[in-house]
Amino acid sequence: MTYEVAKLEDYGYKKRTGLKIAWKIVRIILVIFTILMLYASIIIIALQSFNESRSTTEFTGFTFEWYQTMFSNRLLTQSIINTFTVSALATLISVVLGTLFAVGIYYLPRKKKQKFILLNNIPLLNADIVTGTTLMLLFSVLIPIFPYIFGFPTLLIAHVFFTLPYIVLSVLPKLKEMDPNMMDAANDLGIKPLKSVIKVIIPAIKTGIFSGMLLAFTVSFEDFAVSYFTTGNGYDNMSIWIYSSIGRRSLFPGVYAFSTTLTVLSIILVLIYSIIKGRKHHEKKAHH
Repeated sequence: MTYEVAKLEDYGYKKRTGLKIAWKIVRIILVIFTILMLYASIIIIALQSFNESRSTTEFTGFTFEWYQTMFSNRLLTQSIINTFTVSALATLISVVLGTLFAVGIYYLPRKKKQKFILLNNIPLLNADIVTGTTLMLLFSVLIPIFPYIFGFPTLLIAHVFFTLPYIVLSVLPKLKEMDPNMMDAANDLGIKPLKSVIKVIIPAIKTGIFSGMLLAFTVSFEDFAVSYFTTGNGYDNMSIWIYSSIGRRSLFPGVYAFSTTLTVLSIILVLIYSIIKGRKHHEKKAHH
């Protein structure tokens, strides 16, 4: 007696090889399209920074001229200095205040903690244009007392306002990972609360502080909407200067050169940070 081996096809199974191939092609196309959408603007700006022509519609030749004359435009140079100054100071203030706020929120009772986290998240959920308009109206009320408040002071306060929540949100998860008894142990040993925060808490949450600092600086550096509504007296950051230059016949190509340089430096810093972090991780594994 002979028996036939049952096949999957006998139970209605179909290989659908053509469908699998089609789906694989679609996935590849979607990945390529996503990468192009994410990096197309960076590539275009990079190409434009080497374009001999000032026009963005034609590529007449390859040149390094715009990198050499990057800081020849006085207004652009001043706007870059303003951008770095405001972003660096706003980030520094936000890191100090945000870390202290996060520690304070962490040790609150559960219900109060939830309320303060909700208050912290409101500036993040709010539209930039609404935040900028609200702050502008608030600063306008202070003009009779401080006639020259618009400019660097208002821009700095505005940037601290919308970068501070990023620090709090970056620090809180690290506080949750920390041993909850560390603060009490430090206090029992006679260390003052502020000193225990500096000596015990901050070293335990330094990675959260660092990641929040990078995020806050990036958000501050690229901001336009809030900056546009809260600046004044001719104090422009880079985004406002570019916006005011759009109406001209052509934008100074040094902007493309500076943007490309900044992108390359950012990539290098991220790679260095990843390498250092990877080495530390391997060292810890080897130690254990």
